[in-house]
Amino acid sequence: MRVSSQGVTVVALLADPDAPTEIAQRMARMLPDRLADRSGPGRRFDVEVVSEPFTAGTEDLSTLTRRIMDRARAESWDIIVALTDLPLHSHGRKLVVDLSHEHGLALLSLPSLGGFRLQTRARQAVEEAVLSLAGPQATGPEGPAEGPPLRGPFTRRLAPIHPGQVGEEEIADLRYVVTGPRGYLRVLLGMVRANRPWRLVPGLSKALAAALATGAVATVNSTVWNLTTYLSTPRLVIAMVGSVALMIGWLIVDANLWHRTDEASPEARKRAALYNASTVLTLGIGVVVCYVGLMLINLVWALFILNDRVFASTTRTPLDAAEYWTLSWFVASVATVGGALGSGLESDEAIRAAAYSKREQERRSMLQDDRGD
Repeated sequence: MRVSSQGVTVVALLADPDAPTEIAQRMARMLPDRLADRSGPGRRFDVEVVSEPFTAGTEDLSTLTRRIMDRARAESWDIIVALTDLPLHSHGRKLVVDLSHEHGLALLSLPSLGGFRLQTRARQAVEEAVLSLAGPQATGPEGPAEGPPLRGPFTRRLAPIHPGQVGEEEIADLRYVVTGPRGYLRVLLGMVRANRPWRLVPGLSKALAAALATGAVATVNSTVWNLTTYLSTPRLVIAMVGSVALMIGWLIVDANLWHRTDEASPEARKRAALYNASTVLTLGIGVVVCYVGLMLINLVWALFILNDRVFASTTRTPLDAAEYWTLSWFVASVATVGGALGSGLESDEAIRAAAYSKREQERRSMLQDDRGD
């Protein structure tokens, strides 16, 4: 058991900036009491949160582990748990957590915990890691033995999490990875959650301004009125899907968001497919949120500005609730196309900042710099 000279186990949560730091700060408020309750009487814990980009410039596990060890040596910490929102890989598998009982450290990849109930799952994972690292370790002729298997989110029957392979030269002595299609989906949703796609709409101010302007003009255009009176529901759905797909495709092409790998290995191709799938899903959710917002704004604008007599004289159709809804729906599709064109005024950095977490932005910038060299 790792205990400081004052009888208190000092636990450091080393978190990447942005979402990991927010998660660490929230869990730090309740971790000391929860750890003390689960450890038994007389055990006390002190939890500190340190926010710094320890994953900057690399995804290599051995490099990250050594960085964490170097950081821990400079402080009076008994246990250090590092949290990152980058997806990490080990021997072709997606990493959940690495533990080294000898050095009192753990490395947790948040995307592997999935996209739902992330705060709860992260807290449970950190609790299990700390209790495992803080527990007594048996020592054999070849050095410290690995700790007991983790519980909590690591042993649930339906969770696609399993013990992973650890190389002889690696610092870690216990590893958990996700496997199979469900594991892939879990990591993908975790990556999308880390990117926080709802930030896409306010992040693309110029595209949003273009979409709003397009929608405002289209709402009072008599040609658009005539078109909407003849549009069936299937055509409206096709227009919606087409405009959303156009917006997503334009953002990917214009800002060069599609990940390409120069490696020919199957693992590299799978990794590129994972990154690209997270890009499409992140942008898709963000654009759909934008579309719904435009539809509601267009509906309010139409209710305020349209005159039923003018509309009826132009289209020979009464302006009822169905016509308001159809007009707002179609104008949202037109406005989304206008927003796609307006996104061309945004810088690539602004689009990446709206679409990705800070760690993912740095990773993609590093890859582009490598290609430039």
